[in-house]
Amino acid sequence: MSPDELVYLGILAASIPVGFLFRYLSPPVKQGAALLLGLSITIATCHIHTLHSLVTVIGTWIIIRSSWRHAPALSLSWTFLYLLFFRLITWFGLPPPTPFANAVQLLLTLKMVSLANEVHSFHVEKKKEVSSFAKSPVIGGLAQEPSLYDILSYSYCYVGIMTGPFFRFQTYVDWLNQPSPMALPGSAPCLQRLKLVPVYGALFVAVNSVFPLAYVRTDEFLDHNFFFRFFYMVAVFFVFRMRFYAAWCGAEAGCISAGLGCYPEKALSKPGGGPTVNYSPDPSSEEKYDFKTIQNIDCYNTDFCVKVRHGMRYWNMTVQWWLHHYIYPNAPFKAYTLRAGWTMFISAYWHGLHAGYYLSFLTIPLCIAAESAMEASVRAKLGPRGQNVFDWVHWFLKMRAYDYMCMGFVLLKASDTVSYWTSIYFSMHVIAVCCIVVGRVLGGGKRDARRADKEQKKEGEKTGDVKEKTGEKTD
Repeated sequence: MSPDELVYLGILAASIPVGFLFRYLSPPVKQGAALLLGLSITIATCHIHTLHSLVTVIGTWIIIRSSWRHAPALSLSWTFLYLLFFRLITWFGLPPPTPFANAVQLLLTLKMVSLANEVHSFHVEKKKEVSSFAKSPVIGGLAQEPSLYDILSYSYCYVGIMTGPFFRFQTYVDWLNQPSPMALPGSAPCLQRLKLVPVYGALFVAVNSVFPLAYVRTDEFLDHNFFFRFFYMVAVFFVFRMRFYAAWCGAEAGCISAGLGCYPEKALSKPGGGPTVNYSPDPSSEEKYDFKTIQNIDCYNTDFCVKVRHGMRYWNMTVQWWLHHYIYPNAPFKAYTLRAGWTMFISAYWHGLHAGYYLSFLTIPLCIAAESAMEASVRAKLGPRGQNVFDWVHWFLKMRAYDYMCMGFVLLKASDTVSYWTSIYFSMHVIAVCCIVVGRVLGGGKRDARRADKEQKKEGEKTGDVKEKTGEKTD
């Protein structure tokens, strides 16, 4: 493990016992202590580069105070343009940020855009209440506009400050104001989330030592046969998954120990978004709680779901919620595949400027189009047993598609990514294109495209309904 990874590990490990201590604090003390601890971690690891995050926060606060009506669009433009400056900072003769500063900046960008949307919704609903003399039915809406201190406290809250998960400002406020934090579940769900972390960590170290990524860049690697080169991406993606499984499960445990994101099961919480229905305590029965709001990874479904499009739902789930609510609905396209492509482009930009990100993320819409075409032209015409066989083949190809795309994500450079993909003859691109062609020839492509668009439209309408209830901006 690198020194940076050891620092991440130390912060994650320390956050878990510290979280239990925060349950004893009153709301004002909890807010101040979480801010102080988070800011201390940021300064200790980012040094002078802490100023980047501070400038981002102050800029967002000015936008919200100046024009709440346009805050969602302006905050998105501001934070994403600052990300560009942040990544090109050496062009201006300034020192490059540390990896820790990059992690803080990424999560802060999500928080600031979400905050601007929440404040916008607060003012819209407030105006509705004044005009209709009725209380707003919004679920999880803000009770008041946050002050600069509130925004700073949310931005630098120690929980998940570098590793995530992303959570909304309202989730943070609910955490501060929990009436009986000591009565909420903690140890059991925390241990449940941590039980496989040692396994993930051990597998990461073991397999990474046998299949190091750096070997792909050597001339010796190209001397091996096709099957070895093809299998290597399977091992690399396995290492990639084990690393993030361990990190995100540990990060979730840090949230659980502090009680962040704990809501009654009947609130039907969503990762990143929080409750989707109104709820109230039931004194006649024992309340059951969950931590779905801060769930960032579903390890089992990531590995064993069948479709490429479904695989995205179970990976980095809180960020997927953010993309689905703030980017996908506002895409300048109507077709599902194009909207997905736009969303993946924005996701690639958020991750960084390395060409490998774009080569990887923009391969996803191609894979989605391929699987949609084959489902309509082949699977729909099969019987139950044939569909079962189709699904197993689909799952296998889904995993190989993610293996393939992962190489661009980890190799970063366009030359390295293209060199590796060339060494396996762009196999997954070829398979995807062939599937689309077969789907067209068999007459399922256009029909399925229309069906996929209808399904996504329905899903978008559901999202819009939830946004209307939760007060999120939809236009």
